[in-house]
Formats: sequence, structure tokens, C-alpha cells
Amino acid sequence: MRLSGGALMMLLGTALPTTAQEVAECDWRSAAQAIAEPWEDNTVTFANGRVRLAVMDVMEPAAGAFHLLILSPPYAELGERQCRIMSARGSFGFAGLSLAGATASYDPATGLTVSLAAKRWSEGDVFSDTRLLVAINQATGVINGFLE
Repeated sequence: MRLSGGALMMLLGTALPTTAQEVAECDWRSAAQAIAEPWEDNTVTFANGRVRLAVMDVMEPAAGAFHLLILSPPYAELGERQCRIMSARGSFGFAGLSLAGATASYDPATGLTVSLAAKRWSEGDVFSDTRLLVAINQATGVINGFLE
């Protein structure tokens, strides 16, 4: 059976997570004073400590104050990991993020994928619980995020 391009895209679209998240170089959203309290509940490592995630709370806007800090390989010339910040859209974050119960899996083709609880805001003051999937390729440095 042969599928048209549109039919194939519809079929593939149903199997993929819904919304891509934005990943940027670290900036004001990644400042140490923004690590959500308590720190021990809002930071975690994976891949034998090479990958660190931290929930960042920049306070405003309240419906989008949470961002995800990602420190991961590849390493720079001086040995530091790359620093990236993941937000829902531009500098607008999530209504909530939690590392409690985060799970990780590894696929050599895509790298490490971490799944964590997220809350998102949408127009009309609607808050939805969802899962944020963060794919981290430590070899290439490519990081992608999707909401389930």
C-alpha cells in the first residue's frame, strides 16, 4: 500500500510527541539564584554524572516561570560541559516542572531521553499536566524537548 505525502505526515504525526520546546544557550534564566528550592529536589544527574538537569524558577511570569537547565557533553576546550536552557516558548517557561519521578532511557541513535512532569499554561488560564521529554545527544550536543 502506498501512502500520499499528506497521509504519511498525518500517520507520523500521531506517533510523535505534540509540541517542540525551545532550547537556547544559557542566559539570565540559568543564574544560580534561580535554582528552585529546595536544591536537592530540583537538580539531578544522569549518565554517570555527565548530564545535570536543574529546575529554574525565575518567578515571573507566574504562569511561565519555570525553565530547565541542562549541563551536558560535549565538553569545551577547558573541560566544561555545554550549558543550555529549555523553555516552553522563547523566554516564557512552564507553569511547573518536577524532577520527582523523572525517568531516563538511552538509545544510541538519539542519546539520553529524560521524562519529567511538567505543567503548561495556555490561553484562557488553562493549566495542563503533561510530561516533558528531553533528548540529549552527548556526542553531538543536540538537545530537543517535546511535550507528550
